[in-house]
Amino acid sequence: MTKSVFEKGFSYDDVLLAPKFSSIKSRRDVGLETNLSKNLRLNIPLISANMDTVTESGMAIAMARLGGIGVVHRFMTIDRQAEEVDKVKRFTNYIIETPYTISPESTIADYKELSQKFGVSGFPVIDKSGYLVGMATERDIVFENNLGKKIKVIMTPREKLITATKDIAFSKAEEVFKKFKIEKLPLVDKSGKLCGLIAAKDIQKTTLYPRAAKDKKGRLLVGAAVGVADDYLERAWRLIKAEADILIIDIAHGHSVLAVEALKAIKKKFAGQEVIAGNVATESGVKDLIRAGADGIKVGVGPGSACTTRVITGAGVPQLTAVLNCARAAQKYKIPIIADGGIRKPADITKALAAGASTVMIGNLFAGTDEAPGRITNKEGKRYKLYRGMASFGANVSRRSLDTSDEDKIFDNLMLEGTEGLVPYRGSAKDVIEYLVAGLRSGMSYLNAKRVIDISRNAKFIEITANALQESHPHDLEKA
Repeated sequence: MTKSVFEKGFSYDDVLLAPKFSSIKSRRDVGLETNLSKNLRLNIPLISANMDTVTESGMAIAMARLGGIGVVHRFMTIDRQAEEVDKVKRFTNYIIETPYTISPESTIADYKELSQKFGVSGFPVIDKSGYLVGMATERDIVFENNLGKKIKVIMTPREKLITATKDIAFSKAEEVFKKFKIEKLPLVDKSGKLCGLIAAKDIQKTTLYPRAAKDKKGRLLVGAAVGVADDYLERAWRLIKAEADILIIDIAHGHSVLAVEALKAIKKKFAGQEVIAGNVATESGVKDLIRAGADGIKVGVGPGSACTTRVITGAGVPQLTAVLNCARAAQKYKIPIIADGGIRKPADITKALAAGASTVMIGNLFAGTDEAPGRITNKEGKRYKLYRGMASFGANVSRRSLDTSDEDKIFDNLMLEGTEGLVPYRGSAKDVIEYLVAGLRSGMSYLNAKRVIDISRNAKFIEITANALQESHPHDLEKA
């Protein structure tokens, strides 16, 4: 008989954090900046999960505007995933280097089709050589009924446009928009060719969301997931071309030869590209992925609310213990840890960071928001949205349907390690994010942690009993 070694494992509800003397006078005084990966930083330690009921472009935009990041899931065609990434990169962009354009020979019908496809309300008009010849906006077509009319007939011609050069400063661009009351400012080079565009709404977005997580060009950060088989290298290439800031290898059991080989292949083929690998739950898993080139490690096997891995396979490590052990191993290499799964309330975020994680990944809490994919469902007078694990029946069928229409292949030998159900509708993602961040700030004040890194340095965990857990929640009250 194999010799067994029994270890004790803890989940977030098994512990509390001992309060410390605090010199923090206001929750606003704490800093939430942290590393997502070796070189990529966020302004808040929150990530929306790469799940098909959680993160597409809408959620990724909401996350990044408030300082976090969203990871676009991979359960769609390569083309569509790249488009979702592109939508995020174009959403807030001081200078749009490759703006959508239209030809003077195009029709109003063409304009409307492009406007709907890309979600923009105006296009620079360029000729075949790339020279700016005009600008077409909604106000030019709003009263036009002839969809066959050419753009060159209704556009504002080049000589009537206000333009600038690509080196225009942000403050100067603001002055131009204020003075001329325009919506878009085309940028041209010395020869008159279009070389960029600035939109008034992007100037406004920068002012409204000063803590947004952005790249060096002022665009919102976004991550994207890839698998470990079939087209993963092609998918990675397209996502990198769409300028995803980081790739996440998406596999339930990340401490495997498939994950290691995929990680090595991506790092070799795309030099300099940062990649987060996982999921793992042990120190050896962390070390093997770091040695294979991981720039960040995703930790969590089975803690998610829609995950049944532990029930089906018997494998897993309680999440708090997994994060503690994995963070200890990663610290030697200075590689950040992402605590993925098991977050049900703000306190869990503080505990995960206290265990050594640099960020947390959340699915369930974000799935019920407006920005999550899917429609709102009404049930018994209450509103809900669908949430499912990525190894659930529905997710498996959706994934296989991308590759074949043969029902025998779609339903053959399905192995389910996830479930699906309804989660309460929670309104805007902004409200949920701000609620979680407020709780984290309070938690940091109790630990005298002025920075995210101070949370783990100042943390002292206390194991609690079932009675202590009950005591921690509201109790002995009649409903008002």
